[in-house]
Amino acid sequence: MTDPVPTTCMRCAVGCGLNQRGVDTGYGVDAVRGNANHPVNRGMACSRGIDETADPDGKWLTRPMVRRDGELIKTTWDTALFEAQRGLGETMDHDPDAVAILGSGQQTNEAAYALGKLARGGVGTRFYDANTTLCMASAVTAYYDAFGSDAPPPTYDDISDAETHVVWGANPAVAHPVMYRWITESAADGELIVVDPVRTKTVGAADHHVPVDPGRDLDLARAVLARVVETGGVDEAFVAEATTGFDDLRAALPAPATAADRAGVGMETVDHLAEALADDTLIYWGMGVNQSVQGTDTAGALIDCCLATGNLGPGSGPFSLTGQANSMGTRVCSSKGTWPGHRDFDDPDERAVVADAWDVPVDRLPDDTGPGPVGTVDAIHDGPVEAVYIVATNPAAGMPDATSVADALDDVFLVVQDAFRTETVDHADVVLPAATWGESNGTAINMERTVSRVRPASDLPRGVRTDLNIIATLGNVLVDGLFDRPADPASVFDEFAALTAGTDADCSGISHERLDEDLAVRWPAPDAETSAGYRYYDGEEPRSSESRTASGDDAESVWTFPTPSGRARFSAGAGRPLPESTDEAYPLLLTTAREADGYNTGVRSRESPDDPGPLVARVHPGTLNDHRDVVEPNEADDLFVRVASRRGDVLARLSPDDAIPPDVVWLPIHHPATNDLTHPATDPRSDEPNLKQCAVRLTSPASDAVTPAFERERLPRHP
Repeated sequence: MTDPVPTTCMRCAVGCGLNQRGVDTGYGVDAVRGNANHPVNRGMACSRGIDETADPDGKWLTRPMVRRDGELIKTTWDTALFEAQRGLGETMDHDPDAVAILGSGQQTNEAAYALGKLARGGVGTRFYDANTTLCMASAVTAYYDAFGSDAPPPTYDDISDAETHVVWGANPAVAHPVMYRWITESAADGELIVVDPVRTKTVGAADHHVPVDPGRDLDLARAVLARVVETGGVDEAFVAEATTGFDDLRAALPAPATAADRAGVGMETVDHLAEALADDTLIYWGMGVNQSVQGTDTAGALIDCCLATGNLGPGSGPFSLTGQANSMGTRVCSSKGTWPGHRDFDDPDERAVVADAWDVPVDRLPDDTGPGPVGTVDAIHDGPVEAVYIVATNPAAGMPDATSVADALDDVFLVVQDAFRTETVDHADVVLPAATWGESNGTAINMERTVSRVRPASDLPRGVRTDLNIIATLGNVLVDGLFDRPADPASVFDEFAALTAGTDADCSGISHERLDEDLAVRWPAPDAETSAGYRYYDGEEPRSSESRTASGDDAESVWTFPTPSGRARFSAGAGRPLPESTDEAYPLLLTTAREADGYNTGVRSRESPDDPGPLVARVHPGTLNDHRDVVEPNEADDLFVRVASRRGDVLARLSPDDAIPPDVVWLPIHHPATNDLTHPATDPRSDEPNLKQCAVRLTSPASDAVTPAFERERLPRHP
């Protein structure tokens, strides 16, 4: 029997430590359990993280492939890499911005750092994204606005100390089960308030449910802020000593009743939320806030709620819930919105530091961070992008207006690197099979900034290579000498960590060797002994509700923010109109969310892209009754309709559910058909798409389409 190998779960961003055991013969993971010694989870683990680590569904990629006469055929690594180098290299030589590169929060830090180095320092393209723009960019922008730096101030240690827990636009019972348990255990002696249009599983444990209208979270947050001001709930001492911009915020706030009416809630609900903030409160939020054209302003308003009420410091504060396992890592190391360590992308001195570390000309680095994935697809349609390299992400199913995305991918030279066959793989000209969990070596960073090791428990099948190996090999044939040969994960981490020295996200005191000993270290960690706690707070003792702030000279030693004034900043964002409202032609509102067994477009939780199962649309029984005339049963008495938006229509099986508000259609975001409907509008500051809200209608399906099978088929148009 093989020995257990400690690792980090890569299913979500909680970052639980696991022990995994490889099979005795062959390849693969035989058994997985929580690691009782890991400081993050102390042995706790969710069944989905264990099951999908040990035995994921999905069609594994085992050999490189190239397209010949319109078909993908298996080939050698030499041939596949030659084809990839030729297509990407020739495009890059005539215009670096003609190459786009899309990465993922599923990569290790080492692979994500290497991909950013290739994109920015090797190719020099501005069309690069690490996939966080699809999930966390609005929260990131709001954190920079408020604190001058990214990442939530609290840590998991603060959950047990909070008295009030407000979960806003998130469903941790489904998305982050271990963290959900911590929250509910703490709330047993306090209060759990859930703000969500839908009565979710998390709502089932709540003391109070706030059913805000879909897309109206900003109105509700501003109503609460206005009511806090109106009722004297502002922590005047904290605001005076540690913040700036409060007068501008106060002047811009609406009348509480007016904003509450727009949000679809009563004033008694606004009062309850405002009063709850008088206690030490953690405000958690997720994709229901971020994935909106108002995402940055809404996240900023939630931070404003914390600042106005003095809810900053141990046991309180704003806490965004990250989705992908290493999304935080890509924010620190991938060179998307900042250089490694959150170095300012536009600062000439920082650019010179990065270019020197990478040994590349500084003028090769792109002048700006470029657009997000939606803007990159626009650049395929409108120019200049002609070739795309995609690593561990599935934009043909995961991006808004997905049919348009799939069409765009057919118009470029496409290299796809993944562990499983996806909708995007089916459009590729070159397919590079990559290692997955249980096979990869490196590190990851969870949502509370904790770095821990990812280790393999199994050898790789002969035809599969790690992400880091593939990226470095391809990078060196595109730009000779860009990476060491071979690219060792520990050495790559050391290179990344050295670049963060002295920054707000300092990881220079972390190494693979230290993590082997300590298991987990939270940044900033500028030396080999430090593991950080609550950010921006320098006080030695936890605050109390009665005395949240220091006074006089002591305040300067308690709060330190990396802003020009040294103070936290109120945002006062008022948002922009939603991109699409219901009307006579499209009278229903579509919202999307995660299913318990859904995972990143289902690549690990369904057998094949050919048959992901039926798309199930949850609707209120009253909505079903109102549309009986277009509902068609099949032989099993399942009820089918077509759900149509202005961008497309899909076949769906109806599921009446009074947890869904009237006149709302709920679809699972991880089903590959859902994003045929969603709107590609983006937040003007974060570039994050408006995936959570658009107008739809129900229409009658054709009788021959009433089948539980997936009815959409995409055939690449390659000759």
